[in-house]
Amino acid sequence: MKFTFLGTGTSSGVPVLGCPCEVCHSSDPRDRRFRCVGLLETATTRLLIDCGPDIRLQLMPLPFKKIDGVLLTHIHYDHVAGIDDLRGFCVFGDINVYANRQTADALRVTMPYCFTEKLYPGVPLLNLHAVEPGQKERIGDIEWQAVEVMHGKMPILAYRFGNFAYITDMKTISDESRAQFRGVDTLVVNALRFDREHHSHMLVADAIDFARSVGARRTFLIHVTHNIGFHDDANRQLPDDVRFAYDGLTIEA
Repeated sequence: MKFTFLGTGTSSGVPVLGCPCEVCHSSDPRDRRFRCVGLLETATTRLLIDCGPDIRLQLMPLPFKKIDGVLLTHIHYDHVAGIDDLRGFCVFGDINVYANRQTADALRVTMPYCFTEKLYPGVPLLNLHAVEPGQKERIGDIEWQAVEVMHGKMPILAYRFGNFAYITDMKTISDESRAQFRGVDTLVVNALRFDREHHSHMLVADAIDFARSVGARRTFLIHVTHNIGFHDDANRQLPDDVRFAYDGLTIEA
């Protein structure tokens, strides 16, 4: 499997609108971060993880091919606001969207025009599937499992695909859910910044501690702010097996 980081920034993206800091004015493309989205693919199957407000620009440079599934982590704007922009991919058929029950119910409220009996011409054709934590699924030749983690007080979904795991917006995790990530080889996990505690996101030290607790061989940090500093400088502060991801980075998963 191949995984591409289409976006690695936090809810405001980087550069932050109106921010005068050096990072937001950096000429290094690795310091420019769309909102978090990932693309997992094999020779025959393509899965999006989340679909935020930057998705049109994130997908534009890629081959225009069928999207076999969209796995949503939670309902927050920076993770779902681009779903309408997937309408072009409906030339390949309806798009299957997977989410926990809270997110599925909220989508029917925030995008009611996509889920009525009489659809407005041109809307994306979405098949919405509510999944339960611990539930194992298969799309094409990719097997995956939804795992519940906590985004502050909000239960959201992370995903494991064999030896690869993707987690965003996590603050805490139960022992039961942590056990479902043990033995993962490659971990993608959120790490907002180096310091200043946040009520609903882990910091870099928290993410490293979590990676150690599940035995990940290598870890890539996402959902980061401009406060981490320049990409190269930030990476020099990390252990060798932990790296900040950047938009456009592709890895073998």
